[in-house]
Amino acid sequence: MTDERREHGPDLTAFIRDGFVRIDAAFPAGLAAQCREILWRDTGCREDDPATWTQPVVRLANYSQAPFRAAAQSPLLQAAFDALVGPGRWLPCGSVGTFPVRFPSDQDPGDAGWHIDPSFGYETPDFLQWRTNIRSKGRALLMLFLFSDVGENDAPTRLRVGSHRDIARQLAPHGDAGLTLGELAADGFASSAHRPEALATGCAGTVYLCHPFIVHAAQPHRGTRPRFMAQPPLLPAAPLQIERADGAYSPVERAIRDALAAD
Repeated sequence: MTDERREHGPDLTAFIRDGFVRIDAAFPAGLAAQCREILWRDTGCREDDPATWTQPVVRLANYSQAPFRAAAQSPLLQAAFDALVGPGRWLPCGSVGTFPVRFPSDQDPGDAGWHIDPSFGYETPDFLQWRTNIRSKGRALLMLFLFSDVGENDAPTRLRVGSHRDIARQLAPHGDAGLTLGELAADGFASSAHRPEALATGCAGTVYLCHPFIVHAAQPHRGTRPRFMAQPPLLPAAPLQIERADGAYSPVERAIRDALAAD
């Protein structure tokens, strides 16, 4: 990221068009290292002994200890939240959510399908019944926090560039009820299959801020060092609005409006 982009914040045009922006050095690499120390202990694996890395993915529960909160609440990220969602329209992050820690492995991780992250209806135990609607109830952004260096072989998350527009058009006829993940996935997310792919690579401390409708997928780890990444939501302080009397739309809302207008 250039000094100019750091000064002026995330590229809002790119976010509306592509569905994500990359924030380099969103939090210090030293802070990421502190977090990895905690995570390594909880994996049950030894960092210095690859023979203990027996599973392709180890899922760890929510993390809200001080180093994780400091990463999520960095001044650079808070300014980016204001720019993308709007001042006063998002809730502070008290946690970075769960970690799917990915290890180098020839095994199929079993979770590498294309999807979006649903945002409400979690009271239902079947995750395929969780829901998303056109106003993205319950989620203002999907965020990818890199707590380790992630190269092209290190299982970076795959992003379908511009796919948030396809999902917006798919959700629009269903109003506030929205669709379940199972309904959205019925065709394997074929509506966005034509989109180019981007990889969420970067140094530890990089954060990708994504539109909540972006279609993304995991992939097997073909590198040499485990990948530590969290993907918490940024929660909205109030529901997104697709119709505002004052026209003060955030880039997240404008992206949805632009997709529907193009339809």
